[in-house]
Amino acid sequence: MKNKNKWYAAKKTLPGMVACLAAALCSLSANVTYAQQQTAGQPVNGIPAKAISPNLFGIFFEDISYAADGGLYAELIQNRSFEYTPADRRNWHSLTAWEYLTKGYGYGSLSVETKAPVHPNNPHYVVLNVDDAGQEGVGLVNDGFDGIVIRAGEQYDFSVFTRLLSAQPIPVTVQLRSKKGEIYAETTFTAAAKSWKKYSLALTPGKSDDSARLAIVAKTKGILAIDMVSLFPHKTFHGRTNGLRPDLAQAVADLQPKFMRFPGGCLVHGDGLDNMYRWKNTIGPVEERKEQRNIWSYHQSTGLGYFEYFQFCEDIGAKPLPVVPAAVSCQNSGGTWAIGGTGQKALPLADMSGYIQEILDLVEYANGSATSKWGAKRAAAGHPAPFHLEYLAIGNEDKQTPEFRERFKMIYDAVKKKYPNITLIGTSGPGFEGEDFEEGWAFANKYGWQMMDEHYYENPEWFLAHTHRYDQYNRNGSKVYIGEYASKGNTLFNAMSEALYMTGLERNGDVVSMASYAPLLARTAHTSWNPNLIYFTGNSVSLTPNYYVQQLFSRNNGDVYYDNVVSFSPADSHTAGASCVKDTKTGDVIIKLVNAGDTPVTATASLPPLGTRSGMAVITVLSGESKTSTQAVIKTTDFKPGETLSYTLPPYSLSVIRAKTKD
Repeated sequence: MKNKNKWYAAKKTLPGMVACLAAALCSLSANVTYAQQQTAGQPVNGIPAKAISPNLFGIFFEDISYAADGGLYAELIQNRSFEYTPADRRNWHSLTAWEYLTKGYGYGSLSVETKAPVHPNNPHYVVLNVDDAGQEGVGLVNDGFDGIVIRAGEQYDFSVFTRLLSAQPIPVTVQLRSKKGEIYAETTFTAAAKSWKKYSLALTPGKSDDSARLAIVAKTKGILAIDMVSLFPHKTFHGRTNGLRPDLAQAVADLQPKFMRFPGGCLVHGDGLDNMYRWKNTIGPVEERKEQRNIWSYHQSTGLGYFEYFQFCEDIGAKPLPVVPAAVSCQNSGGTWAIGGTGQKALPLADMSGYIQEILDLVEYANGSATSKWGAKRAAAGHPAPFHLEYLAIGNEDKQTPEFRERFKMIYDAVKKKYPNITLIGTSGPGFEGEDFEEGWAFANKYGWQMMDEHYYENPEWFLAHTHRYDQYNRNGSKVYIGEYASKGNTLFNAMSEALYMTGLERNGDVVSMASYAPLLARTAHTSWNPNLIYFTGNSVSLTPNYYVQQLFSRNNGDVYYDNVVSFSPADSHTAGASCVKDTKTGDVIIKLVNAGDTPVTATASLPPLGTRSGMAVITVLSGESKTSTQAVIKTTDFKPGETLSYTLPPYSLSVIRAKTKD
């Protein structure tokens, strides 16, 4: 780091930590004097100890690579409200993913209309004009996202809004069918209402199919308006209405993240001011939400909106960390990626009062009482209790222009004034160094921002060379949130380079408060970015070696760090590293040992000073066949280290030893 950022080397004993952490003593019981010493940063039996963030490892979700629509969001119908446009993707239109169905000698016409829609935020709908229903009817078929995955015997919940435009009611048949027309499930309703009405039905297929289709067929002559065609698996994650795909959501939950950052990413500040992510557009009944173009060249239905994000965080025990635009658009707006990012646009200052109120309203939506204006909207959605928002990030990788800094400070000051207990997070640009990084940190140092968000995607060798990156950060300055990071690949070597780097994050957990790998999810046929933590198709979930590294660190998080516990032989190995933490809630001592090299190394540690109980430990080893393997093997066994730990780490492996200090 440059001197102007006032970084200095932290001494191993960290005597200055005593005063600033003394307040932690009052929250501990009289029976944990040993833990009191640790939390206060005092040496324990001669071993230097310091308090570290208990929320260190979390996740970052962005709707990139079909992570939301066609991914985590369980909706099976693509373009359900006919809102796709060429602005999303050049060859897209209102009937993308739909097919006009005229078989059995039926005929008619199909048009897209905008007069008197279900809601102004959802302006397009289809008008089906049936001149002759023929033998099989006339209608629409949807292919979903690369086909609709259905399972025999499972229930699927169908709904649609219709408006009758002709005189007589129209019988409508809804079918799950194969590409060749074989019918797996069928149900009917009669569209009779002259104003928009929602119909909800259940379908239970008799066969499984990974590429099924949904058909909506009118059986008599007439004219019918159709909108918001939806098909959900009845079994969503935690049984939530408008919920999440169970297997993907469970894979995320199994990480046991301490927090979740959402909804992006570059998605947040968007491609131009009119494409910024505005949270109020994403709450309420789904037919009233405002859809928009996705910066990653597809579409956002906003069915997965702020309520669902907060609810998912609660369901998986992760603290919510929403990110709001800093009133500027992405500097790469308008296709300026290749010419230096000159497309940043700023909201006019005359609009800032209203925009700041929008952000204040978000905090009230999350934390306000059920009788407050925005808390009442949360309660109306089915959650009267607050979501307990503690963190809010302002901006994402923004170019450090005067316009950005002026608006950021206006937002920061206003939120801090009304909600002083909310931790606010700034941004230091898109890289680990450079002009924006330096100016961002200088801005933080000038005003004393609470936390700064750093992002970087680098080669695995970079991570091996920078394991001590945060050793010299200012202990009295802004805390760090590493909102996006990953080595460029999903091999075992990539994962181990990240694991070695993460031992450095634990060692500096007094400065680095949070860290989240990115991106989280990618549909394999629609990847906008690589690498990712989890890959999926319509019927499968693939977990990477990087995933298992994140999982082992997050599941074995601590709140006290012990220094100088482990030594290695050979001592000069730059591909080996360790961290030793304690979870004071359980009393467990956790030692993580990483070998990112191609030869075995031996780790040695003296355990009695840590208070571990002989024979009461387990070891989990993550390894693989080779450096380039994209598959990982995890084994957990009982472990009896003895008073002196002497353990040989296999090449390209992560070993986690969890030892008890209590019965």
